[in-house]
Amino acid sequence: MRGKLLFLGGLAAGFVLGARAGREKYEELKATALKIKESPTVQEAAGVVQEQATRLYSEGKTKVTDRLANSRFAETDIGQRLLHTSQSPALDRDMATTGAPGTSTPSAGTSF
Repeated sequence: MRGKLLFLGGLAAGFVLGARAGREKYEELKATALKIKESPTVQEAAGVVQEQATRLYSEGKTKVTDRLANSRFAETDIGQRLLHTSQSPALDRDMATTGAPGTSTPSAGTSF
């Protein structure tokens, strides 16, 4: 019985000490990641990648639309509706807020 109590006491002490050390390491990693994220070099690279993504999206959309317009799909009712309407509201929203489709900006309360 005494051995079990000592074992449980050791487990509890290890858990508390490990949790404290883990939290400190987490905070350290979080601060480092935030510093990297806010780095001007990283921000510049993110801007370049976003511009390329927007360009590739536009080029891809044009190619797909052109190919669909020249196919038998364009003769169907669904094809007519898809080819003669603008982007979906969700795509319009994404393009307006981020400049790229399918991406969204994180909220101010988001952390690592």
